[in-house]
Amino acid sequence: MSIANKFRVGTFNNISRVGLSRFRQSAYQVGALDTGDEPIQEPQAIMIRSHKLQVEEIPKSVCAIARCGAGTNNIPVENLSERGIPVFNTPGANANAVKELVLCGMLLASRRIHQGINHVKEVAKEEGVHVAVGRVESDKKLFAGQELTGKTLGVVGLGAIGAGVANAASNLGMKVIGYDPALSVEAALALNWKGTDFILANSLEHVAGAADYLSLHAPVIKGVTEGMINRDMLEQMRPTCNIINFARGELVDHSALKSAIDAGIFKGNYVSDFPNSEIFDYDQVIAMPHLGASTAEAEENSSSMAADTIMSFLETGSIINSVNFPTVKAEPKPESTAVRACIVNENKSGMLAAITNALAEFNVVRQQNDSRNNIAYNLVDLEDLPSDLDALMSTLTSIDGVLSARFITDGESSKYKLNRDTTLA
Repeated sequence: MSIANKFRVGTFNNISRVGLSRFRQSAYQVGALDTGDEPIQEPQAIMIRSHKLQVEEIPKSVCAIARCGAGTNNIPVENLSERGIPVFNTPGANANAVKELVLCGMLLASRRIHQGINHVKEVAKEEGVHVAVGRVESDKKLFAGQELTGKTLGVVGLGAIGAGVANAASNLGMKVIGYDPALSVEAALALNWKGTDFILANSLEHVAGAADYLSLHAPVIKGVTEGMINRDMLEQMRPTCNIINFARGELVDHSALKSAIDAGIFKGNYVSDFPNSEIFDYDQVIAMPHLGASTAEAEENSSSMAADTIMSFLETGSIINSVNFPTVKAEPKPESTAVRACIVNENKSGMLAAITNALAEFNVVRQQNDSRNNIAYNLVDLEDLPSDLDALMSTLTSIDGVLSARFITDGESSKYKLNRDTTLA
């Protein structure tokens, strides 16, 4: 396949080579979009980690964006949905890394580990390393803690990470109370049910009120989960409860937490990798950089999953692990099929009929259709190659409500057009 006909993938951030190596050199050209070197031209997909992606950075040629990680708050998802562009993430790829850091956070909150380490360094500076040994030993009583076994862990959000934390805590001998109003069958099956050691609660208040440790694993949803740990919730919690937040900083009302600490209502520890200036200097706050997925293994897993998702979408039109599109799984286009049309439209009445009418002169071998919120997605296999693909593209994208269209053929990587391409860079 010539370079002109290869799929082109642009990257932001330093994406793991393990993931990038999954792209076949015979069919893909991969290059950075955020370096001073010559960036890849007209990429059809973008892979990204933490870069705050702006709309003006997205070329018109892009028909998919994949985040190497679970969160997509650094991507203008709503804007892209309006243009018919799917956004993918990699749920579960960094679950083990975050789970292990949560366990570390629980131990940091329990055993005053970091305070003890800092004390050793301070005493050594004051008295010298050799003299400090005796004092450090005598001062260890200042850092007495508690064990995890027998304590109650509340887990808010039982996705891949939350379930992993719940199972690990159960294996450590903790009692676990979980809460997830959107618990899926897959997530429920992943939980390690061990009789009375695990309880599924029906409210956040139930979990928070019973927990010695409260671990947050929910997405930020305005008006729903944003600031879920507020003054009212803090007053319902046990005063010595330790809050572990490696999900999103916005889940906690930091002003409320500050006032609760000042008033003596919250006497536990708050452990998070989302440092906040309001509470940064409090002894009860253990703040660290956003380290949840900062392991070689997590970065490799995330980039590999993102690469596989992009390849599946570009080559077959499949939608898997999208945060804004319906799930539509498809096998590769059969050799007997000349063209696969991938059409994105507003989810409103009359659209399917209008699209079908535009394809009326062609023999449709197979058609798939599904929707999610305001987005509908169609895969239509045509038996014969239209004499003028560009004309057919114009016909489809001129339909009121069609947001984008793409053709997958044998002769070239694809043809693609946004109906509202003037709003992109």
